[in-house]
Amino acid sequence: MAFDQIERPSIATRLDAELRHAHPLTILESAVETLGDKLALVSSFGAESAVLLHLVAQVKPDMPVLFLDTGMLFGQTLDYRKNLAAKLGLTGVRDLRPAFNDLAVADPKANLWQTDTDACCHIRKVLPLDKAITEFDGWITGRKRFHGGDRLSLPVVEHADGKIKFNPLANWGKAELDAYMAEHDLPAHPLVAQGFPSIGCWPCTNPVEEGQDVRAGRWQGSDKTECGIHVARAPNTIDNVGGDI
Repeated sequence: MAFDQIERPSIATRLDAELRHAHPLTILESAVETLGDKLALVSSFGAESAVLLHLVAQVKPDMPVLFLDTGMLFGQTLDYRKNLAAKLGLTGVRDLRPAFNDLAVADPKANLWQTDTDACCHIRKVLPLDKAITEFDGWITGRKRFHGGDRLSLPVVEHADGKIKFNPLANWGKAELDAYMAEHDLPAHPLVAQGFPSIGCWPCTNPVEEGQDVRAGRWQGSDKTECGIHVARAPNTIDNVGGDI
């Protein structure tokens, strides 16, 4: 079922009230019931991704799964994406890559990450996702409150950038995730064992010390905490590589 822009904020508010204490599987079932084929999952196939991907496989295994292949991912992530999708029977995985022209203009030497991580993320993640997400009324994320930062107040359902966003794992902590992984014998991302509890692109991801925040290894040494796909943006910046990001 499709909903227009006017309806989406009120739908998100109602669903968040109804589902704020619900099990992730119930939240996913409600998301599919509400949006049907106008719903996608955005997954990094990272350290904790197997849990949400397994849940989605139970509810709608042909759901579009949008995977941002930035061109700078760890080889282990690419292998994990291929093997996990096959194991779970997910048939709708789509690889989203940055546009050749955007890279040629703004990052011809593939070293933009050294001088402007926000611009690098914008070209390699934000723009490809913005283009792909236009066919959907809503999407599912794997964000969780225990990751800290701006995610501490994360709702289960929200309205952002004209879309209804579902965060089925918002209420779960590491104990619940680990228990689910063990119960369903889900394979871990290969880099988890090497001290990477959160995994992005190789230039901007480091292992963390015991006791550090889960996302402490992302953009280490800077104030940056998000790649940009979950940050509200003005409409006129969405397709502008050189604009404010």
